[in-house]
Amino acid sequence: MNLQTDETIQNNVMDELKWDTRLRASDIGVAAKDGIVTLTGFVDSYLKKRAAEAAALRVRGVKAVANELEIHLPGSAERTDEDLAEAVVNALKWDTGIPADQIDVMVSKGWVTLKGDVEFAFEKKDAERTIRYIAGIRGVINLIRVKPRLFPSNLKEDIEKALTRNAETDAEHITVEVSGSKVSLYGTVHSYAERKAAESAVWAAPGVTEVEDRIAIAFS
Repeated sequence: MNLQTDETIQNNVMDELKWDTRLRASDIGVAAKDGIVTLTGFVDSYLKKRAAEAAALRVRGVKAVANELEIHLPGSAERTDEDLAEAVVNALKWDTGIPADQIDVMVSKGWVTLKGDVEFAFEKKDAERTIRYIAGIRGVINLIRVKPRLFPSNLKEDIEKALTRNAETDAEHITVEVSGSKVSLYGTVHSYAERKAAESAVWAAPGVTEVEDRIAIAFS
């Protein structure tokens, strides 16, 4: 077993933040305890806050990230809530994969709330991904509900096949349980990336409205 110490994880996360040219690593504090990384400090956009979290999660040995970064918008990025709401609505319309007419947008003090009903889980996730690039956003609250029109009778089998096809996951070590439209994942994988790949594969399945990820990470 080649376990990473918290000090090693902390140093590697700081190096990864420096590697990402979108970020000013000197503005971000990093602490690590039992593989849990906490990010503090500030960035100047919601996109960079998410980028910092993604960078930390790429580091070997990281089990989870507590993202406590604050967003300090530069004066040039400040926008009224009305202007921001219009930009969000337009961004959703421009993405042809998102049913924009089924999503309601509310903005308060730079925080964007998304509501509505969609048929597929990936549409809910894509809606949030699409708007995170908009300047002026301080945060996103995604309250979109997934309401499939059809529930596949062989959902468990379909998901297991998808995990087997996925080159990033070791399906033999993942157990799938299905209760209605809720899918629970159990087992052990060797990295956060593998765990995320398994979860993403499940979210892509038609009929899934909730994913409970109980997969453990055993770094070797």
